[in-house]
Amino acid sequence: MAVVILFAVSSLEDRLAELARGAARSPNPNAFAVEKLAGQASNRVYYRVAASGGPSFVAMVLPPEATRSEEASSAAAPPADLPFLNVHRYLAKLGIPVPAIHTAALEEGILLLEDLGDTTLELSWRAKPSESLYHTAIDLLADLRARAEAHPDPSCLAFTRAFDRSLYRWELDHYLEYGLKARQDFEPTARAAEVLGRAFDSISDRLAALPRGFTHRDYQSRNLMLPARGMVVIDFQDALLAPRQYDLVALLRDSYIELPDALLDALLARYVARLSSLTGEAIDATDFRAGFDLLTVQRKLKDAGRFEFIARVKGNPSFLPHVPASLRYVARALERLPAYGDLLLLLRELHPEMRAG
Repeated sequence: MAVVILFAVSSLEDRLAELARGAARSPNPNAFAVEKLAGQASNRVYYRVAASGGPSFVAMVLPPEATRSEEASSAAAPPADLPFLNVHRYLAKLGIPVPAIHTAALEEGILLLEDLGDTTLELSWRAKPSESLYHTAIDLLADLRARAEAHPDPSCLAFTRAFDRSLYRWELDHYLEYGLKARQDFEPTARAAEVLGRAFDSISDRLAALPRGFTHRDYQSRNLMLPARGMVVIDFQDALLAPRQYDLVALLRDSYIELPDALLDALLARYVARLSSLTGEAIDATDFRAGFDLLTVQRKLKDAGRFEFIARVKGNPSFLPHVPASLRYVARALERLPAYGDLLLLLRELHPEMRAG
């Protein structure tokens, strides 16, 4: 499905206000004000369209080629359906809280969504740290995973693409290109190239062998909203098949919030217990933690490279302050994975952020 943008930029705000009036069934042509919202790493642009003391919406304005994922994917070709709508339908069918869609003007590249406010899990935690916030997020994630495993749907795009060996390896190479060569002007020596190549091949092979199921892909503190109706999941359009631990790494090894180790351990145990009770499966906690640590290494090295890529290629340096946290997570995970001692020693040579003390 091709999304064709029909409006001129100068008329966009008027068109958004017009769509909001239609959704609210308001005859007042001056009722709605349009405010552009701060962007993140996405090519999508968001606006709040609100009437003073009245209804409020968030408009998602799609880029050209809106069906193509902004993340690397194992899918052979861009889907015919808009990923946000496709995955939204599936999650809504599972009973997972997602934003309501009021208007889908696809020929114009506009979706008018429920306004969930500005309060994310990240902002709530920074204002008043409460373990209950993460209990809610963990329970919702376990519910999502259990329901998806019980009700797979081949019409959902997530079930047509997966984290396979080549995608894991590509993301690690992305780290090499941007997290090392670009960020630190580093060209690997023969020894470094051998250590990195052997370790990255092994990590990719081991992760690709883990069982896969529906995965949000970016289930983290900025993608969990807290409106009055409770926690709501957003930014799910890149969902795919991956191990159970993947979304947990995104949440508990979040580059934006560093949780205490004791809390992380407790939250991991809570997830395993809840998922076990929902699926009736006995989950080995030791094996599960090993997969979590291995995915932490892969995901957070990828993030370190991706944040540099976003700064250099997309002109958005706002993620660079989060590179050190990503690298610290890698060091902590590798300390629990003795088979990768050579990799830990090398990365500590290359990244001061990974050195103890």
